[in-house]
Amino acid sequence: MSTIGNIIWFLFGGIIMTLLWAIAGVIMVLTIIGIPWARACFTLAQFNLCPFGRELMNRKDLTGKEDIGTGSLGFVGNVIWFLFAGWWLALCHVLAACASAVTIIGVPFAIQHIKLAAISLAPIGKTIVKTHLATAVHMQNAQGQLDRLRGK
Repeated sequence: MSTIGNIIWFLFGGIIMTLLWAIAGVIMVLTIIGIPWARACFTLAQFNLCPFGRELMNRKDLTGKEDIGTGSLGFVGNVIWFLFAGWWLALCHVLAACASAVTIIGVPFAIQHIKLAAISLAPIGKTIVKTHLATAVHMQNAQGQLDRLRGK
């Protein structure tokens, strides 16, 4: 089912948002100072190609350890990202979601655009994984938190 969703997504708007993310990445690279943010742009461009069946999640949650993008530098990077690029890319996704939600068939695509809008506000420190892997990681992390609360 996700393959069909991804094909329809790509044909009816996914390519446009992918191009916007890629353009943002190219702009970041051209400025030289924006190179650290270009990785996030290209990761989200790749995620935009086929978002069904995949999820973007925090690398710290996935690996269990912090890296440069998930620590305090990642937070600063996300703040700078939000100010210069995140808000307008999120706005594009919200507008695309509104356009998609006009029809019943477009509602799943509108939901994907809203998820992408939220992600585009702070993408530093995120990685793409299959949905079933993300679910397993979330369950394992939740089990660890539950065990700590129970004193195990």
